Amino acid sequence: MAEILKIQPYARLLTMLGEQLIKNERIALIELIKNSYDADATKVDVIFQHFGDNWEITSDSRIIIEDTGTGMTEEVIKNHWLNPATPIKKLDKDKGRNRTKVHNRIIQGEKGIGRFAMLKLGRKITVVTRPIGGDQEFHVTYDLSRYSDDFLSDTGDEGLFLDDIDVLFECRNITPQPAHINQDDEMDGHGTRIIIEDIKGVWSENKVKYVYEDISKLSSIFGETVNLDTIKTEDSFTVTILKDDKVIEFGVAYETRLIDLLTDSAVLRIENGIFDSEHEKFTYTENGVMKELAISDPKISGLRLFRDRFEQRIKEGGGTLKPECGPFSFGFYIFDFSSDASPKFKLDRNDKDLLKSHRIYLYRDGIRVYPYGDPDDDWLQIDVLRGTVSAGSYFSNDQVVGYINITNEKNPKLKDKTNREGLIEEGNATHDFIGLIISFLAYLRNNQYAQYRISLEKKKEQKAIQRQEVERYFEELRILSDGLDNPQLKNAVTTTVSAYKRERDFLQRRVDITETLAGVGLTLETTTHDVLAMSKRVTANIDALIKTLARGYAYDMNALVEDLTSIRGSIGFMTDQLRTIQPLFASSRQRKKVIRIKDEVEKISKVYSGILEDKNIKLTTIEVPGSPLAVRTTIAVVLQVLLNLFDNAIYWLEDHTEKEIKIVLDGDHNRFIFADNGPGIREDDMEYIFEAFYSGKGEEGRGLGLYIARQLLEKNDASIDLLIHSPDKVLPGANFVIDFSVKEE
Repeated sequence: MAEILKIQPYARLLTMLGEQLIKNERIALIELIKNSYDADATKVDVIFQHFGDNWEITSDSRIIIEDTGTGMTEEVIKNHWLNPATPIKKLDKDKGRNRTKVHNRIIQGEKGIGRFAMLKLGRKITVVTRPIGGDQEFHVTYDLSRYSDDFLSDTGDEGLFLDDIDVLFECRNITPQPAHINQDDEMDGHGTRIIIEDIKGVWSENKVKYVYEDISKLSSIFGETVNLDTIKTEDSFTVTILKDDKVIEFGVAYETRLIDLLTDSAVLRIENGIFDSEHEKFTYTENGVMKELAISDPKISGLRLFRDRFEQRIKEGGGTLKPECGPFSFGFYIFDFSSDASPKFKLDRNDKDLLKSHRIYLYRDGIRVYPYGDPDDDWLQIDVLRGTVSAGSYFSNDQVVGYINITNEKNPKLKDKTNREGLIEEGNATHDFIGLIISFLAYLRNNQYAQYRISLEKKKEQKAIQRQEVERYFEELRILSDGLDNPQLKNAVTTTVSAYKRERDFLQRRVDITETLAGVGLTLETTTHDVLAMSKRVTANIDALIKTLARGYAYDMNALVEDLTSIRGSIGFMTDQLRTIQPLFASSRQRKKVIRIKDEVEKISKVYSGILEDKNIKLTTIEVPGSPLAVRTTIAVVLQVLLNLFDNAIYWLEDHTEKEIKIVLDGDHNRFIFADNGPGIREDDMEYIFEAFYSGKGEEGRGLGLYIARQLLEKNDASIDLLIHSPDKVLPGANFVIDFSVKEE
């Protein structure tokens, strides 16, 4: 015989929803405060009453959470508040009613169990609430202290069901006497007060301090940068902690210092970041410069981590990832914790400790998702990756502070866990979300940050050379040997110093020769790119023509002439490219003669025309009214300088969306300015950019281009300098001035 059975939960479910599901008292309080936020409260008081001087719990101790929200009606209390997992907020969200009525806030809760966090704090609960616009207040009392911890029957041999638990409900008319809640006139006489007695757990000043800090981090600690376009609230929401009638303030002075560190001491400031899930790309500013990075870029897609997570998905998706997490915005601040950090980015112990207390925070509609951002939380699995894959390929958790923003509307598949311990890890959404974030951070670590560290090492080398450390050490050794009565030692020191000087002079002569050859080599690297591409095209055309003729096919003479003309044009292009750089070779260099710079700029512009077009770089040449810029020098010098400046500008403009190079020719002042709108030269790199073998490009750079350009110009009574804080700057990036005025001795 079949029968219909009903699911009837035991009363122990209350323990699971409160005491076991919620991790700790801090999260329990945050959940109740979030409920006040959803109730359109502007003020919440968390009051610890009748605790001892050292926070000892007494029989009279109680915790009160009191807000100025809209309160609850009798219908809401009976049909929703008392019922675990009520779907009312979920249904409203599904119907598009996901904002509060008074302050237009995005509703945070939807699971219908957050209120049971109060059971984590104590076993006797009294809720007093006044609905807005009403003339009654309602009292709801859960006295679970009357039951055993496991909610067993009086006989102790069976469990009580949930509907065996008595909850007292009272309706009281509001009288002229002082009300139970919200004494302040600013509270408008409506809201909710939750009184928690028979306190569980242990409290201390340090624990309350953590609660205070948690509350201060409930909304963004990054100021306006975290707000999304979807958040349109302009109301205030303040939370105050009191012990009896005394306000407790531990102070959040760290906030001001933290913002200073983010602004002034981060090696990389990644701000205004957006991941566009539809077009599968990141856009962001890096130290103030706008950049764009598609996940198809080999610098991202080539990462082992990215391949392991997404390679199969991309194959199945026909070449695209189709991330299921949706779009999100972000900001990251990368610090150098090493003892040899650049002076500009060096951190003292206190600053390091402050940064270590923050991680990467996740905010949903402007409200923090716990526990992401806590110092002991590794929700992005960074520590795991550093331990199992490669520590050098990922930032440490300590050195990254940041935020990521999601919304209920645009990220519906990123759902909070029931226990408020982050996101549910089911399906592809959370997997995609975390994978994209750590892949982007790995890209920053292996490229931009790696360049900074390589640059730092090269600066050390340059400083050692500038200080002539070897010569200084030899001199100290000579003085030391002179003070000792040891002729053999003196002779050895003298012989060593002489041998060093001979070797140094020999190597300097080799360097002079190498400079010339290196200059030619750097130039050929660019030129051969286009020549080889054209050569392949010519070869393919000739092969097709030979194949057609060899098979005896009839060939239209007009078509033959057209094909041969095309081949002739391609060969002419290659000849022009090679002819342009011919003057660089030592055998072709002529004596100095008057050269019109505009003509040489046009020649080099043609050499780079293909690259400029491919990379969407706008090139503008401007002649200042007056005399044309004509200088007495060699063509090789002008070409070498122009080729190097073009190479550098094209490299640094790679990640920009709008790219521009501008050349300003000034004949009256015998100079020209070469500028781009790229990231510019880092302040701490400026004194090194003209030194041999120093490059801001990291491992990709050789550090010879600008060095050779300056050497050639100086040998020809000219100069090249970086315009820094000058009204002559024509674009916001790197601006170089090449001055051909003859220098007087």
